[in-house]
Amino acid sequence: MNGVLCVNKPSGLTSFDVVAKLRRILGIKKIGHTGTLDPMATGVLPVLIGQATKALPYLPNKDKRYIARVEFGKTTDTLDITGKILKETRSHLKKCDIDMCLKKYIGKISQIPPMYSAVKKNGIPLYKLAREGKIIDRNPREARIYHLKCLQFDEEAQEGELEIFCSSGTYIRTLCDDLGQDLGVGGVLTKLSRTMACGYELNECKNLDEISEIGRLGKASEIVFPIESLFGRFPKLSLDPTQERMFRNGVRLSLGGLSKVSGRVAVYGKAFLGLAHPQDGKLKIDRMFVEDNDI
Repeated sequence: MNGVLCVNKPSGLTSFDVVAKLRRILGIKKIGHTGTLDPMATGVLPVLIGQATKALPYLPNKDKRYIARVEFGKTTDTLDITGKILKETRSHLKKCDIDMCLKKYIGKISQIPPMYSAVKKNGIPLYKLAREGKIIDRNPREARIYHLKCLQFDEEAQEGELEIFCSSGTYIRTLCDDLGQDLGVGGVLTKLSRTMACGYELNECKNLDEISEIGRLGKASEIVFPIESLFGRFPKLSLDPTQERMFRNGVRLSLGGLSKVSGRVAVYGKAFLGLAHPQDGKLKIDRMFVEDNDI
C-alpha cells in the first residue's frame, strides 16, 4: 500500500499516537505524518504510507487552514487553555476591536516558538525543558499569514472564532497569545481544528474508527490517495516507453528530446514515476516513487 491517508485527528492524541494506531490497524510499519498537530487539536492529518514516505522533503503545498477559538482575559504558560493560568484580566472587547487588531498580522510575521513545543534546543524538545520549569531563549521564526478573519465573537464570554490561512510553521497558540497581548488583556487558544493541510480538506478525511472498520474489511487501499495527489502543483511530464524505461533505470534523459521543462516536474510513464528537474541539459531525478520490483 502506497499513498496518502487523510486522518481526522481526534483531540487528546498526538500525531505520533495516530501513526502508531495506523500501524496496528493496517499492519504496515512504513508510515509517517506530514506535520504535527497539538494533542488538543483536531482535523486534517495527512499520513504518508509506503513509498509516499519519501515525499516529505518535496511537498509543494505546505500551507494550512485552521479554525481557532480564543478566549480573551487569560494568559497561560502553554498559551492554550490546558496550561497553568498565569494572569487573568477583566476584558470588555468588542468584535470591532479584534477586527482592527487582526490587520497587523496579515503578511509576513515573526513568532517566538512557545516553550511547550517540539522545537529542540541542543537536541532536547522545548516542552521537556518547560516541564522542568526551565525557560530557554528562543530565536524568532518567520511565518506568513495569508488570511485572518474573526468569524464570530461572544462579548459576554469574551471568546471568538478565528479563520486562519497560513504558512507551515505558524504557531496558532502564539498568534492567539500575541493578539491578546496587543489588545491588552491576554488571550489563550481554547479549541483548534485544522481544516486543510497539504491541499487535502477536512471532508476528505476519515476518523480512526472508520479507518479501523474499513481496514477490518480489507478495503483500506480504497481510501488511500495516490502519491501523485501530493504533487498537483508541479507541471506534468509524460515519457514514451523508451524514455520511461531509461528513467526507471536512473538514466538522465537529454532535455533536447523532451518537451520544455523548467523547474521541478512530476514525471509519468504508464503511471506516476517520480520527480525530476533540469540540470546541465539533462533531466536529473530527484526521487523515484516506484517499487524496486517495478524497475
